[in-house]
Amino acid sequence: MRVCVDIQAAVAQSAGVGRYVHEMVRHLAATLPPETELVLFYFDFLRRARSASVSKAVVKPWRLAPGSLIQQLWKRGMGPPFDQLAGEADVYHFPNFILPPLHRGRSVVTIHDLSFIRLPDTTEEKNLQYLTARIRDTVSRADLIVTDSEFSAREAEDLLEVKSDRLSVVYPGIDTRFFPQEEPEIARMRLLLSLPRPYILTVGTIEPRKNHAFLIEVFEGLEEFDGDLVIVGRRGWKCTPILERIRTSSRRGHIRWLAGINDHLLTALYSGAELFVFPSLYEGFGFPPLEALACGCPVVSSAAGSLAEILGRTGSPAKLVDGFDRDRWGETIRRALSDSDWRHLSASRGPDYARQYRWEDAARTMWENYQRLVSIGRDRQG
Repeated sequence: MRVCVDIQAAVAQSAGVGRYVHEMVRHLAATLPPETELVLFYFDFLRRARSASVSKAVVKPWRLAPGSLIQQLWKRGMGPPFDQLAGEADVYHFPNFILPPLHRGRSVVTIHDLSFIRLPDTTEEKNLQYLTARIRDTVSRADLIVTDSEFSAREAEDLLEVKSDRLSVVYPGIDTRFFPQEEPEIARMRLLLSLPRPYILTVGTIEPRKNHAFLIEVFEGLEEFDGDLVIVGRRGWKCTPILERIRTSSRRGHIRWLAGINDHLLTALYSGAELFVFPSLYEGFGFPPLEALACGCPVVSSAAGSLAEILGRTGSPAKLVDGFDRDRWGETIRRALSDSDWRHLSASRGPDYARQYRWEDAARTMWENYQRLVSIGRDRQG
């Protein structure tokens, strides 16, 4: 069997879908049997893409024309189909929402969430137009739709009328690099980032869906907490009002925004935080609260989107908050900061809870999906 995965997102970005694609193909390469060939395709006309080297996989950059030109041709119903560029394969996997023109082979598309339909005002305008214009064509042509949670699968059924037999839930994993750090490592991080005081942590791209402005409002009401609110996340869409909210906050001297944090520092940040708070309006999965649990950090999270499913399983020490009432969130955070028994429970149970989400399991389930699609295709031909 030959499997081709479009890894454009992985070579173009290091967070979000890019990280998902990188981890998925890395673990797929370790999972697929020797007789299966894994091909990783991406556009790299300017030869500036990040290295896409993955052990046991064939990396196939396409450099004869700009990828943006091919994308424009596809939007107009023109240009060569994806399989003509990438070469023949039994299964083609597109892990970034949209299925391009494809003339042969079975197709898998990962739809991570449907926030652009549920909460269009929180989506970057250009991306909103692109996804809205092409998502229904994608689900009508794809052989299989993969989602990151049962919640997102039900969203696909409700909003896109995808039948359940064309859906597969494949939970992503939490990277093993996230684990509780020792005090010397935390102390080095504090010194490097100038964080001498206790701090509450949140992690996520600076964009409306992550609900940073609401968290700042809640933090302003926690005047008895003599520490900082640390916000980790790169600039996203519609971020200017959020950054202005930080600048004009009554507690701006206690709010730190850190944009460029590598995973090593992030792991220490999780490990050293008094509390991780995640008031997101909508998530298809939700990596940051699970990464925090993996590092032994107590978590208070919204129950929106998939978060009740992902963080609410048996054994989870996370505290979930329904709705976005400022006083309710403030009181939950106060109790969390003062409850030493719960904090100890979080430190001891969090890592084991997060470890149930494993990339090895995700890759194995995805491989089973590929096999099933090829078998169905052979049965039809027979």
